[in-house]
Amino acid sequence: MSVPLSLCFTFPYSGNQNDTVANLASVHRELYYWKSCKKIKRFSIWRLRYDEIYSKDVDLWIHFATKVANVEFGYKNSSLKALVLNHCQLNPCGSVNWSNLVSLSIGFMELTNGAMEKVLSGCPNLERLELQKVSGIQRLEIRSVKMIVLTIEEYYDKNHDIWLEIIAPHIKHLEILGLCSQIRIVQRNVSSLVYAILRLHFDFKDEESNLENEFSCLKELLHGVAHVECLELSSWCMEGQSPPSSRNWLVLKLADDQVDFPGICSFLQSSLDLETLVIDWFEDASRDLLLRYTNEDKQIRSENKFVLPLVKYLLKHAIVLEKFVIAASFLGSDAFPDHAEMTQEFLRLPRSSPHISVVFSHQ
Repeated sequence: MSVPLSLCFTFPYSGNQNDTVANLASVHRELYYWKSCKKIKRFSIWRLRYDEIYSKDVDLWIHFATKVANVEFGYKNSSLKALVLNHCQLNPCGSVNWSNLVSLSIGFMELTNGAMEKVLSGCPNLERLELQKVSGIQRLEIRSVKMIVLTIEEYYDKNHDIWLEIIAPHIKHLEILGLCSQIRIVQRNVSSLVYAILRLHFDFKDEESNLENEFSCLKELLHGVAHVECLELSSWCMEGQSPPSSRNWLVLKLADDQVDFPGICSFLQSSLDLETLVIDWFEDASRDLLLRYTNEDKQIRSENKFVLPLVKYLLKHAIVLEKFVIAASFLGSDAFPDHAEMTQEFLRLPRSSPHISVVFSHQ
């Protein structure tokens, strides 16, 4: 047979053992028929809920994939470019060779420092790494000059005395999201970092001095990214004291109806080179809150209660501000009927900067 063959088998959702046995027999017949084929392009088996009684069947499939189909298997595969690993064990006995891998996502598993080190050393072309709901590692060292993006979402360790230390001198973009244990970043270890997104909350459920530890960790984390050009923060991260920074772009995500004026002031005062400030208070939680108002007037008043004090505060304290753009995004297809009145109210507010221009837009 000259045309490359794809062998793909899918087990039914039912989970009925009789159906499973019948499908196993069908798969085995197909594999026996194609055992002499030398051009198998793809071989996949889906939806079989693994049980010990099927171990011999799985052994047979692995034999077919590696010996008959000549598929590069396991930790040695030079054709992979993107790989997602969820809910599995990552424990290579020998070296790893994913030489062409560009994007790797690891989620929902416990790792070890050794396993992580082997994986990273076997991915010389890796550009993006995502760790989602993983635990167990205390040192994440990424020396590859090609690594650009690192995302950590909900890292957790049962031992709160152990920190996850990040050493990645060549990454440009870092995201730390969700509920996390202690994470340590030192500026010299992320010296090439340009854009950092911190939308996290520390979790110390077993600690008596919960709040004190959280703010201590947050302070250290903010110091670690003080050199970046662009910083994006959630409302909780704004509660930490901002160190002096060279950033010129700051994005503040206000996730609730409590505007933290001291927090905003702290970050503005520490950002002497700031050129662009983006404040996004209209996240999903706020949208859900406003959608509960069936009366449109109440909805408008609720929105103004959150936005107007913030606008007043910025106009009063930003003494060198040159341009202030207020972009309103409305829930429906039409703007609020009194948006013209809203615009005039914003334009009448007192301002400290003599050269400022205020632009109010809606979409």
